[in-house]
Amino acid sequence: MGTEVDAAFVQAPEHRPKPTIVEAQGIPLIDLSGPMEDVVREIGGACSEWGFFQVINHGVPPETRRRIESAEREFFALPPEEKRRVKRDEVRVLGYYDTEHTKNVRDWKEVFDFTVEDPTLMPASFDPDDKEVATWSNQWPQNPPKLRETCQEYAQEVQKLSIKLMELIALSLGLPATRFNGFFKDQTSFIRLNHYPPCPIPHLALGVGRHKDAGALTVLAQDDVGGLEVKRKSDGEWIRVKPTPDAFIINVGDMIQVWSNERYESVEHRVMVNSERERFSVPFFLNPAHYTMIEPLEELTDEQNPAKYRAYNWGKFFATRKASNFKKLDVENIQISHFKLSE
Repeated sequence: MGTEVDAAFVQAPEHRPKPTIVEAQGIPLIDLSGPMEDVVREIGGACSEWGFFQVINHGVPPETRRRIESAEREFFALPPEEKRRVKRDEVRVLGYYDTEHTKNVRDWKEVFDFTVEDPTLMPASFDPDDKEVATWSNQWPQNPPKLRETCQEYAQEVQKLSIKLMELIALSLGLPATRFNGFFKDQTSFIRLNHYPPCPIPHLALGVGRHKDAGALTVLAQDDVGGLEVKRKSDGEWIRVKPTPDAFIINVGDMIQVWSNERYESVEHRVMVNSERERFSVPFFLNPAHYTMIEPLEELTDEQNPAKYRAYNWGKFFATRKASNFKKLDVENIQISHFKLSE
């Protein structure tokens, strides 16, 4: 990224960062090594009230996290021409990218994406009548030499954590612990390495614009710089999430909102930038198989609480969302609200 600021980065006035930071108070910090009954209750309360929470004693070895954070810094420190050797495009959708858009405004960041299952099968297009399936394969750079090995090791650990969290969420909904496991047999989960360089216009631009995560849940590792802001449900205020050492931030995704028939709601969030310090983060996005139909679970609906969403295909939904990464659209990208049934 050069020093010259493109107008494509400038947010609309109503979505720009506020001059004063509101530090979040009372965000749930859940110790996963505690008594199961307490953990399930705390997770249920956090999903219902906040839409996100933090976890400690989560089982991911600290050294595994340190290694991927170190490799991430090494990769993004490479010259632009070397990073672009693994640049992604509309055909090779995994790898390095620095012109991503959220809500049709360019993000102030550069990323490197890789899937947990390599290769991963996804729809070839977002055309609902097109049954062709494409193969997504990871692109690994030559440098840093251990990036691939480090990323794969990290993926294994955080994937185990994500399934454990889904089991705890299932229990909190009164479901069997393994209720969601079958959805992730042929998962389309992926991990993103994020780099947010210092920004000369932090009052106008965002590292990532406001959005909700489309998948099941997100497991986020952020550095000590911080910058994540979430929209508080109680009053719609944007609040800053202060990093907790070695904790992961867990975001409830749209899929859980639909599966739970809105007992739990996904959280809207965004990422700040600043003019002095760069920031790094590593989110893991837990996603099901491309052929999965997402709809409210039968166990959580009845005559008094009918289904609030019609079914939609995850692969087609994600392919439609992905298309906006490469070009500015004339309309807002697809959201689960497009599948909401009228009451």
